[in-house]
Amino acid sequence: MHLVDTIIAFGYIGVTLTIFAESGFLFGFFLPGDSLLVTLGLLAAQGYFNIGLLIMLCVPAAILGDNLGYATGRTIGTKLFTREDSFLFKKKHLVAAQVFFTRHGPRAIILARFVPIVRTFTPIVAGAAGMHYPTFMKFNIIGGILWTAGLLIASYSLGRVVPGIGDYLSYIIIGIIVLSLIPIVKPIITALIARMKGRA
Repeated sequence: MHLVDTIIAFGYIGVTLTIFAESGFLFGFFLPGDSLLVTLGLLAAQGYFNIGLLIMLCVPAAILGDNLGYATGRTIGTKLFTREDSFLFKKKHLVAAQVFFTRHGPRAIILARFVPIVRTFTPIVAGAAGMHYPTFMKFNIIGGILWTAGLLIASYSLGRVVPGIGDYLSYIIIGIIVLSLIPIVKPIITALIARMKGRA
């Protein structure tokens, strides 16, 4: 239960800041937004958190985070496409979000919420593209509610319905975290394999 204790100690403030950072900052792409929300829903079902308070905190955090991303895009978005890669910034993530935004249009603001990495960069692309702000905010609010409240309520309901799920909570949390890291780790492994083949 050490993992559960750690998440509980993180508290409501830590949870809120994490959701905000993943949506609002360039480095937020590696934060476990999906897995965190699902985990919190399960923990709330076990009485560790209040589900209503989680929703009241996480929904605004997600919306405000995307709003910051949009403002970043409007301010320095075009410069990011010429920026050199660093440990915390990969231009390919920005390009992937641009392709996603071009393909889906304004709906991308909602759909991106459920796609790791793309979730962080899509509002930046929307800002850089000069998307009409009221339109952005409309889809931002809808997406923020569907993503945060949706995942929290779904996992909370699961935790309440499945008997004995609390006995396996730590294993479930670890599994969720591992699954959420796949989109981040997979490109790194692919690049390492390609580099090793090139040296062979």
